[in-house]
Amino acid sequence: MNADAQVIHCADKSALVESVAARFIATVTSAQAARGSASVVLTGGSNGIALLEALAKDSGDIDWSAVDIYWGDERFVTADDPERNAGQAYDALLNHVPVQPDRVFVMAASDGEFGDDIEAAAAAYAATLSSKAGDGHLVPEFDVHLVGMGGEGHINSLFPHSAATAEADATVVAVTDSPKPPPQRITLTFPAVARAREVWFLVSGAEKAEAVAAGVGGADPLDWPCAGAHGTDATVWFVDPDAASRLP
Repeated sequence: MNADAQVIHCADKSALVESVAARFIATVTSAQAARGSASVVLTGGSNGIALLEALAKDSGDIDWSAVDIYWGDERFVTADDPERNAGQAYDALLNHVPVQPDRVFVMAASDGEFGDDIEAAAAAYAATLSSKAGDGHLVPEFDVHLVGMGGEGHINSLFPHSAATAEADATVVAVTDSPKPPPQRITLTFPAVARAREVWFLVSGAEKAEAVAAGVGGADPLDWPCAGAHGTDATVWFVDPDAASRLP
């Protein structure tokens, strides 16, 4: 097992979302108390969006005007496409809390300022990260990077044996051949994820069990990308019984 992996067993998917929400509130408010603001990376997927819906109902003492919000990946489709992670996040949470618009950093859409130039869109997001990082870094020090995971172990849009997963330098890359539709995506890479203080996996379902075991067990990230995502302070797996069924 990875020495840095913490596994939190949750009774079911609902309990998982509740557990993540409680820790999210505590972590963000602690960061704000310590540094005046917090920085988070959101994820899509059923658990990621359920978390945002839970936070819309109760986000404790979070000062949403002092949170920088990023995404781990985005589908490079039109801005009004219902598959966009950002659109889903606005519907679930961001339209319901007082975020500062200039602190919400959305990846470009295919009908945005770069048109269908996905490489330019990826480069622009990398530039945004760099501009917010300071101290000579290319990526801000995120307080929490949330990730969902596919059954084959992909996180963000980092799929097994892909160029994006093997990327060791660039912080944001374009993906043009995603095995999961749509094929065009923009994603943060492992070097960007590695700037997070804490990386949290939100995983439920028996179809994810093999990947959970591989990720927690420290498999090769090229085979199982989930094994390559680590926080500098904590790497936390929130799992339901089905997803945990192959763990020792």
